[in-house]
Amino acid sequence: MAPGGTPGTGRPVVSFGQPEGYDEQARPRPLGLRIRPRVAVAAACVVLGLGLIGGAVTGSWLIGDSGDGGTKDTFAAAGNLWHSVPVDQLFPPTVIGRGAGPGGADRTWTRIAVAPDTGCGKAFDPLLRKALSPVGCERLLRATYIDATQSYVTTVGLLFTTADATAMRSLDTRFTKEGLDRRTDLMPRPYAAKGTPAAGFGDEQRASWTVSVLTDAPVVVYAVSGWADDRTVDEPEPARQAMESGDTTAVAQAGLGHEAQGLADRVERSLRKNVGTSTEQPS
Repeated sequence: MAPGGTPGTGRPVVSFGQPEGYDEQARPRPLGLRIRPRVAVAAACVVLGLGLIGGAVTGSWLIGDSGDGGTKDTFAAAGNLWHSVPVDQLFPPTVIGRGAGPGGADRTWTRIAVAPDTGCGKAFDPLLRKALSPVGCERLLRATYIDATQSYVTTVGLLFTTADATAMRSLDTRFTKEGLDRRTDLMPRPYAAKGTPAAGFGDEQRASWTVSVLTDAPVVVYAVSGWADDRTVDEPEPARQAMESGDTTAVAQAGLGHEAQGLADRVERSLRKNVGTSTEQPS
């Protein structure tokens, strides 16, 4: 009311309440007690959004698309692992494959030999070497493992290429569209180390194999498996085929597809873990 005025003719009296979050004596009060449903929903959406963003960033190494320079850094870091990481980290002395065997059985593989790092000249069949030639060969690392029953031997390899991400994607597309990873004339060769149970693991003993072209790293991961008793195999099968339910071939029944695929998968995981470690920023 204006000075000297009459009640009801002046501007209304406005009183200001205490700020949200405090009581009448200005003591802090839990804000959660006064949050309205709409505010709570909005806050939950913000938290969810941040979680999705964080998950996308964390998963960028797995899908190769972070939307920033991080992918390039990771790609380059992966290409340097062959000379910057100890062999025991790339090819662990013992590999545990939980659920990797037929029917989800656990598997355990023990490393029995590591090949000297070399070029790629004699590691692949001629046609496979030609198929891989567009991405080049910086270095090839190989190791041979035996299973816990000492029935099967498997060579797993990491081919570090000289290619960029575009070339790796192109090669992966070709392998997928043309089914190059399923052709018996495009098999990787085993590493038969003298004085080991794999000494007789040669080209004729190859039973199953897998070849995976990574698109988020300049690396091709492969594995080839066979029996440890040096028996020859007339009809080898790609791992994916040998792992199919209902396949009754000797290779499939022995689980040799699981041997190749299971070990290749876990060596690839080890590779990714080492890339993550190498790109961590010091605290």
